[in-house]
Amino acid sequence: MIIQARMGSSRLPGKVMKLISGKPMLWHVVNRAKGCAEVGTVVVATTTNEEDRAVKDLAEKNGVGTFCGSEDDVLDRYYQAAKAYRADVIVRITADCPLIDPQLIDRMVRHYIDNSDKYDYVGMARPSRYPNGLDTEVFSFAALERAWREARLKSEREHVTPYIWKNEHLFRIGAVGMDRDCSSYRWSVDEERDLELVREIHKHLYEEGRFFTTEEVLELLSRMPELADINRGIPRDAGYQKSLEDDSLADGENDLDG
Repeated sequence: MIIQARMGSSRLPGKVMKLISGKPMLWHVVNRAKGCAEVGTVVVATTTNEEDRAVKDLAEKNGVGTFCGSEDDVLDRYYQAAKAYRADVIVRITADCPLIDPQLIDRMVRHYIDNSDKYDYVGMARPSRYPNGLDTEVFSFAALERAWREARLKSEREHVTPYIWKNEHLFRIGAVGMDRDCSSYRWSVDEERDLELVREIHKHLYEEGRFFTTEEVLELLSRMPELADINRGIPRDAGYQKSLEDDSLADGENDLDG
């Protein structure tokens, strides 16, 4: 598994080190990743920036591998990390998802393994019915390497997998769906209100040495729907949408140059 993490968030700087239940957010993500039964090696892929030394130090202190690479070309960072650790199969999660569910990750990995003759990539069905903040993707090193060679758009380099899941004529794509639509919930952390919600959820569910599940969070929000109002209205996947806008601007500049 490769977890991408860096300090340089524009909307919430240093968010991966923000405290939740007295521990840095990255600590929670790393330990939830280590709780997966279907995952072997866990690696935190950060940047070569000096400020990200703290990310590397925390990961190493918690017994997982590290890799330092490009800040903006995250696809290259993933590829180089996977190559360094000789990964055949890559599980991708991000460090701004502190409620990531080990059970769901295991389910995704098992679906990929059980259908490895059918799929190059397994992600969440699009459009996703999962709460934002559980995003998990599983894909082959061969698929990652092809994306690394061929992807050109900013949105494809900054966000690792769009070149794969957008090109169903090049890659065999599988998906794991969710029975009910919970896409209105936002559990990723990009803004202060997101962090406030996650801290409130932890107040009710966190117990040291135990990983609470997606179903427990959903049950809590069913009992206390006012919690979901804390960060309601923040757009989903705003970072990816911004990259798509940058792609369009670049195309326009190229047209003018031509």
